[in-house]
Amino acid sequence: MFLESESMSFNKIFILGAGAIGSVYGALLSKRNDVTLVGNKKHVETVNSKGLTITGDINETFHPRAETEIREIPEKTLIILTTKAYDSAAAVRGIKRLLREDTAVLVLQNGLGNEDVVRQVLGANTKVLRGITTMAAEFFEAGKIRFWNGETTVEKSEHSETIAKTFNQCGLKTKISDDIKRDVWNKLVVNCVINPLTAILKVRNNQIITDSLKPIRHEIIRECVEVGKAEGITFPDDLEERIDKEASKYTNFSSMCQDVMKGKRTEIDFLNGKIVELGKKHGIQTKVNAVLVHLIKFLEGENGISRRN
Repeated sequence: MFLESESMSFNKIFILGAGAIGSVYGALLSKRNDVTLVGNKKHVETVNSKGLTITGDINETFHPRAETEIREIPEKTLIILTTKAYDSAAAVRGIKRLLREDTAVLVLQNGLGNEDVVRQVLGANTKVLRGITTMAAEFFEAGKIRFWNGETTVEKSEHSETIAKTFNQCGLKTKISDDIKRDVWNKLVVNCVINPLTAILKVRNNQIITDSLKPIRHEIIRECVEVGKAEGITFPDDLEERIDKEASKYTNFSSMCQDVMKGKRTEIDFLNGKIVELGKKHGIQTKVNAVLVHLIKFLEGENGISRRN
């Protein structure tokens, strides 16, 4: 394990799960760091041959390395996990034997409890940190991503200063959280509103901020907050207004909307599904969130996605 007083940089950064968001992080971090994207074969081949083009809040082509798997992990490596939440365990299980004592893993995903899954697989000796982001991205095609800037928040740890410095130097606005559980929950509520509504209605984020949907947004938030408070979480009094403001800023299709439109599995179990699960634990009714879960799973079924859970 290296101390921040000894070094304020990483020798290597892997983006494990180079989809839309992961590719943006990899592109920007590659400006000043040795970065390798780990993703699917078509995306990897395109990035290696033509580069990674990011449009939107920036317009630039980057040339990070790209591979379909991690084969070796050098000393002082940061692994940023940006796979879908349901792929977390399999992704980190594949690299467990390669980890070094000083390897840090930053879990930067949607959903609740992802870092616990990663810690369970990798063991107590691996430093696992949780992070969240308000950035948005759309995967147009292999090698091409559209990007809306936002802010990254990382859990306070012995690596957090190094991560924040590394990210900020590359234009990724980053802060360190003194209560990451609270911040994850607040982001969870945002996702529980935006993701299923945009996916069901097949609209962009800002399009759900209408008076006609306000009662539904209100009930989603109310249920989430009630469950969160039962879990010991505090929320700002103006949370609903903050969420409306957040959604209004972004004209992208949410990740769940993109998944539904592309016929892919969604992360509904880790978002609204988690609210329903914890609601049952505490004896709290979560009828609106439960309806959203069923509707999304219906859409997945229409796309030919079979579920066992």
